[in-house]
Formats: sequence, structure tokens, C-alpha cells
Amino acid sequence: MQLIAYLNFPGTAREAMDFYAKAFGGTVTQRFTYGESPMAEQCGPASADNVMHSQVEIPSKAGGNAILMGADGPPPHEAGSTCVNVVVDTAEEAERAFAALAEGGTVQFPIAETFWAHRFGGVQDRYGKGWIVNCLKPMP
Repeated sequence: MQLIAYLNFPGTAREAMDFYAKAFGGTVTQRFTYGESPMAEQCGPASADNVMHSQVEIPSKAGGNAILMGADGPPPHEAGSTCVNVVVDTAEEAERAFAALAEGGTVQFPIAETFWAHRFGGVQDRYGKGWIVNCLKPMP
């Protein structure tokens, strides 16, 4: 399991993630816009150039890479919220973690399969903290 900070921006994700890559000596390893996604028609032309997902990988002397993720978040996240992205290995693990975090909380995105994940869901826990749970599909 990985816990990764996920930053949401109000239309400035590209600039911000490029800044963080430079500031931390990392590299932007993933980035695509709403217009490049299979959801392009649902998002409309106004958000076509907004970043749907971006990932910066930062080399770590402790081993492996540190990861920071971000996007021009959909409502209500476009104002610049931060949540924790829980990345797990199996759909079952994703469903278990999601159910546990949702207990007493508010489901924002019900856990389901998406074009990028075997399971994805978003929840605000009972303490008011935002979480997204992902069991990712292999990226091309």
C-alpha cells in the first residue's frame, strides 16, 4: 500500500506540478487532460485543457521514488483541496479500505471501476479528511 498526497488546483495544476518537479529535482512522469480522457465529452470544452491527472516522481536516497500527484480538481475540489491517495494492489483491498474510511463519513465518489483503475472511490472520513482509494490498471 502507498499513501500519496493528491493536490487539487483551480486550473493551475500544470504550472504547479512543473514547479514541484523542479523544486524537488523530480520528473513529471504522467499527465493528461480532461480533453484527452475517455470522459472528454462529459467534461466539455471549457475544461478540455485542464489537467485530469499529473504525477511527479522524485528520486529518494532512502530507496524508491517519492510520488506527488495532482489535478485541476472537479467540484468541490477545484478550490485547492488536498487529500490522501491510497494505492492498493487488489480490488478487494480497495473495497475494504474504502468501506472502512467511509464508515461515519460521506462518500463523494462511490467505489467503482474506471478507465484508469480496477477500483476508484472518494470519501470524506468522519474527521473531515479527504481520501481517494485506487487499485490502478497498468498504464500504457
